[in-house]
Amino acid sequence: MPIPKDFSLPVRMSAKERAFSQIQRWIIDGTLQPGEKLIDAEMAESLGVSRTPIREALQLLEVQGLVSMHPGKETKVTSIEKNDIFKMYSTMAALQALAAEITAKMIIPEQIEKLKSINLEFASSIKNGQVYQAMEVDELFHNYIVELSDNPYVATFNTSLQIHIRRFKYVFLKQPITATLASVEEHDLIIKAFEGKNSEDAHALMKQNFIRPMQELNEIL
Repeated sequence: MPIPKDFSLPVRMSAKERAFSQIQRWIIDGTLQPGEKLIDAEMAESLGVSRTPIREALQLLEVQGLVSMHPGKETKVTSIEKNDIFKMYSTMAALQALAAEITAKMIIPEQIEKLKSINLEFASSIKNGQVYQAMEVDELFHNYIVELSDNPYVATFNTSLQIHIRRFKYVFLKQPITATLASVEEHDLIIKAFEGKNSEDAHALMKQNFIRPMQELNEIL
Protein backbone atom coordinates (compact mmCIF):
# COMPACT_ATOMS: atom_id res chain seq x y z
CA MET A 1 0.00 0.00 0.00
CA PRO A 2 1.76 3.21 -1.14
CA ILE A 3 1.68 5.89 1.55
CA PRO A 4 3.31 9.31 0.91
CA LYS A 5 6.20 10.37 3.11
CA ASP A 6 5.98 14.14 2.58
CA PHE A 7 2.63 15.11 4.04
CA SER A 8 1.71 17.44 6.87
CA LEU A 9 -0.55 16.32 9.69
CA PRO A 10 -3.30 18.61 11.03
CA VAL A 11 -2.44 20.15 14.38
CA ARG A 12 -4.41 20.23 17.64
CA MET A 13 -6.37 17.10 16.86
CA SER A 14 -6.67 13.78 18.60
CA ALA A 15 -4.88 10.79 17.09
CA LYS A 16 -8.19 9.48 15.77
CA GLU A 17 -9.09 12.83 14.21
CA ARG A 18 -5.68 13.17 12.58
CA ALA A 19 -5.87 9.66 11.17
CA PHE A 20 -9.42 10.18 9.94
CA SER A 21 -8.58 13.50 8.27
CA GLN A 22 -5.49 12.20 6.51
CA ILE A 23 -6.91 8.88 5.33
CA GLN A 24 -10.04 10.62 4.09
CA ARG A 25 -7.88 13.04 2.12
CA TRP A 26 -5.88 10.19 0.57
CA ILE A 27 -9.07 8.44 -0.51
CA ILE A 28 -10.60 11.59 -1.98
CA ASP A 29 -7.54 12.63 -3.97
CA GLY A 30 -6.91 9.11 -5.24
CA THR A 31 -3.69 8.44 -3.34
CA LEU A 32 -5.54 5.40 -2.03
CA GLN A 33 -7.28 3.91 -5.05
CA PRO A 34 -10.73 2.28 -5.18
CA GLY A 35 -10.46 -1.37 -4.15
CA GLU A 36 -7.10 -0.87 -2.44
CA LYS A 37 -6.54 -2.91 0.70
CA LEU A 38 -5.84 -0.88 3.84
CA ILE A 39 -3.45 -2.35 6.39
CA ASP A 40 -3.87 -0.68 9.78
CA ALA A 41 -0.34 -1.54 10.97
CA GLU A 42 1.24 0.21 7.96
CA MET A 43 -1.00 3.23 8.31
CA ALA A 44 -0.32 3.46 12.03
CA GLU A 45 3.43 3.50 11.39
CA SER A 46 3.18 6.12 8.66
CA LEU A 47 0.91 8.40 10.68
CA GLY A 48 2.84 7.94 13.91
CA VAL A 49 -0.10 6.67 15.93
CA SER A 50 -1.16 3.35 17.43
CA ARG A 51 -3.45 0.95 15.59
CA THR A 52 -6.45 1.84 17.78
CA PRO A 53 -7.05 5.35 16.36
CA ILE A 54 -6.51 3.94 12.86
CA ARG A 55 -9.26 1.39 13.41
CA GLU A 56 -11.53 4.05 14.89
CA ALA A 57 -10.86 6.32 11.91
CA LEU A 58 -11.64 3.48 9.48
CA GLN A 59 -14.95 2.89 11.24
CA LEU A 60 -15.88 6.54 10.69
CA LEU A 61 -14.81 6.31 7.06
CA GLU A 62 -17.01 3.26 6.64
CA VAL A 63 -19.98 5.31 7.86
CA GLN A 64 -19.14 7.86 5.16
CA GLY A 65 -19.08 5.10 2.58
CA LEU A 66 -15.41 5.57 1.75
CA VAL A 67 -14.18 2.18 3.02
CA SER A 68 -15.71 -1.25 3.53
CA MET A 69 -14.64 -3.27 6.56
CA HIS A 70 -14.82 -7.04 6.88
CA PRO A 71 -13.68 -7.96 10.41
CA GLY A 72 -11.12 -10.73 10.45
CA LYS A 73 -10.60 -10.43 6.71
CA GLU A 74 -9.79 -7.06 5.15
CA THR A 75 -10.61 -3.40 4.83
CA LYS A 76 -10.74 -1.82 1.40
CA VAL A 77 -11.37 1.54 -0.20
CA THR A 78 -14.86 1.40 -1.69
CA SER A 79 -15.22 1.27 -5.45
CA ILE A 80 -16.70 4.13 -7.43
CA GLU A 81 -18.38 3.76 -10.82
CA LYS A 82 -18.91 6.21 -13.66
CA ASN A 83 -22.67 5.71 -13.44
CA ASP A 84 -22.54 7.03 -9.88
CA ILE A 85 -22.43 10.52 -11.39
CA PHE A 86 -26.19 10.47 -11.95
CA LYS A 87 -26.92 9.30 -8.42
CA MET A 88 -24.62 11.85 -6.79
CA TYR A 89 -25.42 14.94 -8.84
CA SER A 90 -29.19 14.43 -9.02
CA THR A 91 -29.34 13.96 -5.25
CA MET A 92 -27.10 16.97 -4.63
CA ALA A 93 -29.23 19.04 -7.02
CA ALA A 94 -32.34 18.20 -5.01
CA LEU A 95 -30.68 19.04 -1.68
CA GLN A 96 -29.20 22.30 -2.91
CA ALA A 97 -32.43 23.32 -4.61
CA LEU A 98 -34.29 22.82 -1.33
CA ALA A 99 -31.67 24.86 0.53
CA ALA A 100 -31.96 27.68 -2.02
CA GLU A 101 -35.76 27.65 -1.82
CA ILE A 102 -35.67 27.97 1.97
CA THR A 103 -32.90 30.56 1.98
CA ALA A 104 -34.72 32.79 -0.52
CA LYS A 105 -37.45 33.36 2.04
CA MET A 106 -35.19 34.50 4.87
CA ILE A 107 -31.95 35.86 3.42
CA ILE A 108 -30.97 39.41 4.36
CA PRO A 109 -29.01 42.03 2.34
CA GLU A 110 -25.72 41.49 4.20
CA GLN A 111 -25.83 37.78 3.36
CA ILE A 112 -26.59 38.52 -0.28
CA GLU A 113 -23.55 40.79 -0.41
CA LYS A 114 -21.41 37.98 0.98
CA LEU A 115 -22.64 35.65 -1.78
CA LYS A 116 -21.79 38.29 -4.37
CA SER A 117 -18.29 38.58 -2.93
CA ILE A 118 -17.79 34.81 -3.00
CA ASN A 119 -18.98 34.65 -6.60
CA LEU A 120 -16.56 37.40 -7.62
CA GLU A 121 -13.74 35.37 -6.09
CA PHE A 122 -15.05 32.32 -7.95
CA ALA A 123 -15.00 34.21 -11.26
CA SER A 124 -11.49 35.48 -10.58
CA SER A 125 -10.21 31.97 -9.85
CA ILE A 126 -11.67 30.70 -13.12
CA LYS A 127 -10.22 33.55 -15.19
CA ASN A 128 -6.79 33.03 -13.60
CA GLY A 129 -6.85 29.30 -14.27
CA GLN A 130 -6.78 28.40 -10.57
CA VAL A 131 -8.72 25.16 -10.93
CA TYR A 132 -8.44 23.85 -7.39
CA GLN A 133 -9.19 27.21 -5.80
CA ALA A 134 -12.21 27.64 -8.08
CA MET A 135 -13.58 24.29 -6.91
CA GLU A 136 -13.13 25.25 -3.27
CA VAL A 137 -14.77 28.67 -3.71
CA ASP A 138 -17.67 27.10 -5.60
CA GLU A 139 -18.20 24.75 -2.65
CA LEU A 140 -18.00 27.75 -0.30
CA PHE A 141 -20.80 29.46 -2.24
CA HIS A 142 -23.09 26.46 -2.01
CA ASN A 143 -22.18 25.62 1.58
CA TYR A 144 -23.05 29.16 2.68
CA ILE A 145 -26.51 28.83 1.14
CA VAL A 146 -26.97 25.50 2.93
CA GLU A 147 -25.87 27.16 6.18
CA LEU A 148 -28.40 29.96 5.68
CA SER A 149 -31.20 27.44 5.12
CA ASP A 150 -30.69 26.37 8.75
CA ASN A 151 -31.59 22.74 8.04
CA PRO A 152 -29.16 20.35 9.76
CA TYR A 153 -30.36 17.39 7.71
CA VAL A 154 -29.63 19.13 4.42
CA ALA A 155 -26.25 20.21 5.80
CA THR A 156 -25.29 16.67 6.85
CA PHE A 157 -26.17 15.03 3.55
CA ASN A 158 -24.65 17.92 1.60
CA THR A 159 -21.30 17.44 3.33
CA SER A 160 -21.33 13.70 2.68
CA LEU A 161 -22.23 14.06 -0.99
CA GLN A 162 -19.67 16.80 -1.49
CA ILE A 163 -16.95 14.41 -0.35
CA HIS A 164 -18.02 11.77 -2.86
CA ILE A 165 -18.39 14.24 -5.72
CA ARG A 166 -14.91 15.62 -5.12
CA ARG A 167 -13.53 12.08 -4.98
CA PHE A 168 -15.32 11.25 -8.23
CA LYS A 169 -13.60 14.15 -9.98
CA TYR A 170 -10.16 13.13 -8.72
CA VAL A 171 -10.55 9.43 -9.49
CA PHE A 172 -11.90 9.73 -13.00
CA LEU A 173 -10.45 13.04 -14.18
CA LYS A 174 -7.32 13.09 -12.00
CA GLN A 175 -8.13 16.71 -11.18
CA PRO A 176 -11.19 18.90 -10.63
CA ILE A 177 -13.19 19.85 -13.69
CA THR A 178 -12.26 23.26 -15.01
CA ALA A 179 -15.19 25.45 -14.03
CA THR A 180 -16.64 27.73 -16.69
CA LEU A 181 -18.13 31.19 -16.54
CA ALA A 182 -21.53 29.53 -17.02
CA SER A 183 -21.34 28.59 -13.35
CA VAL A 184 -20.63 32.20 -12.40
CA GLU A 185 -23.61 33.39 -14.44
CA GLU A 186 -25.85 30.79 -12.83
CA HIS A 187 -24.69 31.93 -9.40
CA ASP A 188 -25.57 35.51 -10.35
CA LEU A 189 -29.07 34.46 -11.33
CA ILE A 190 -29.49 32.60 -8.03
CA ILE A 191 -28.43 35.73 -6.17
CA LYS A 192 -30.96 37.80 -8.13
CA ALA A 193 -33.67 35.31 -7.15
CA PHE A 194 -32.63 35.80 -3.53
CA GLU A 195 -32.83 39.57 -3.92
CA GLY A 196 -36.39 39.22 -5.20
CA LYS A 197 -37.31 36.70 -2.48
CA ASN A 198 -38.31 34.38 -5.34
CA SER A 199 -38.09 30.91 -3.86
CA GLU A 200 -39.39 29.13 -6.98
CA ASP A 201 -36.74 30.68 -9.23
CA ALA A 202 -34.05 30.02 -6.62
CA HIS A 203 -35.07 26.35 -6.51
CA ALA A 204 -35.08 25.93 -10.30
CA LEU A 205 -31.84 27.85 -10.89
CA MET A 206 -29.96 25.97 -8.21
CA LYS A 207 -31.10 22.63 -9.60
CA GLN A 208 -29.91 23.64 -13.05
CA ASN A 209 -26.55 24.64 -11.59
CA PHE A 210 -25.96 20.95 -10.77
CA ILE A 211 -27.78 19.24 -13.63
CA ARG A 212 -25.74 21.09 -16.28
CA PRO A 213 -22.30 19.94 -15.01
CA MET A 214 -23.72 16.44 -14.52
CA GLN A 215 -24.60 16.31 -18.20
CA GLU A 216 -21.23 17.79 -19.20
CA LEU A 217 -19.39 15.25 -17.04
CA ASN A 218 -21.33 12.40 -18.59
CA GLU A 219 -20.26 13.53 -22.05
CA ILE A 220 -16.61 13.73 -20.98
CA LEU A 221 -16.62 10.26 -19.48
